[in-house]
Amino acid sequence: MNDFTGGPAGVAVSRGPGQPEQTAELRELHQGFERELLVPLWTEIGELMPAEPMPKTSAHLWRWDRLLPLAEQAGELVPVGRGGERRAIALANPGLGGAPFATSTLWAAIQYLGPREVAPEHRHTQNAFRFVVEGEGVWTVVDGDPVAMRRGDFLLTPGWHFHGHHNVSDTPMVWLDGLDIPFAHHMDSAFFEYGADEVSDRSTPERSRAERLWAHPGLRPVSQPRSLPSSPIAAYRWEHTDAALSEQLALEREGHPGVIEPGHAGVRFTNPTTGGDVMPTLRAEFHRLLAGTTTLPRREVGSAVWQVFDGAGVVRVGHSTWTVGRGDLFVVPSWQQLEIGAESELDLFRFSDTPIFEHLHAHRVQLEGAS
Repeated sequence: MNDFTGGPAGVAVSRGPGQPEQTAELRELHQGFERELLVPLWTEIGELMPAEPMPKTSAHLWRWDRLLPLAEQAGELVPVGRGGERRAIALANPGLGGAPFATSTLWAAIQYLGPREVAPEHRHTQNAFRFVVEGEGVWTVVDGDPVAMRRGDFLLTPGWHFHGHHNVSDTPMVWLDGLDIPFAHHMDSAFFEYGADEVSDRSTPERSRAERLWAHPGLRPVSQPRSLPSSPIAAYRWEHTDAALSEQLALEREGHPGVIEPGHAGVRFTNPTTGGDVMPTLRAEFHRLLAGTTTLPRREVGSAVWQVFDGAGVVRVGHSTWTVGRGDLFVVPSWQQLEIGAESELDLFRFSDTPIFEHLHAHRVQLEGAS
């Protein structure tokens, strides 16, 4: 361990290997650095250039059966409208000093909308999505296009699109919001703008206009030749996700390729105009593990948030181990080893910041035991 002594306030002076002898002249030099707001690399290199990622984000689990009652209580006490805008309750990672961030780049929150309530329209440059664990009766309206929200659906609100929500039912509804708020916050790139106090279209169609135009497997409208930075599909419906996962596992039983590893199926939600991720900063996937399946231990650069959609299992993240069930959420920090075991058939939704690191050519994956 290095012995840090002899420096002025705010400057740690190392007496470790390769460091200069602590002299009056060196202390005077460091004081000069401090006056001019300079920091010498030789006192900081261990933190700035570690041998491998050292995330401040902690591995952590949030229990759905504890979150839901708090969201219900908020529904009774906290109004929805201008000012607060949304009854959204953010996951605050214990490693990030109280910031309302699930990881250093990802924001995740439970949003609760009561019977007949309306969340007014606004837009922001942060990319957003909704994932529905249970319930129905809410339509999100994105740039005037009403999109039904139902259990298992994955719904997009790319950056700078006006959006609001309205509940047409007599029962409340709760879902997961995911955004790249922390990334935009750290990059000083965020903009926000109010829209209408009411949603711009109160109709409740079975399918949105975006789905009618874009959501046909393998087919792209010739009238829309441009590549778009985010997917134009407003909702990826559960029935299609479920069918794709079931078919992968069926192919495995028949002796054909298609699964990630034995007993482990997975799909990635994609942008049909590029074949890439649904949004520039966010990747979204759905995984299904057969009972008795355990994934290979995996580490990768970048962080992820997972939510159990159904089933039960055991999750190991770094040195933490949890049993998980329906609705539970957990965080996998950058370069922390992840292993998932399914006690029953286990369905999980995952979103991550991987596209950021891939675009920067900084992504790395380590998979133990792979052939």
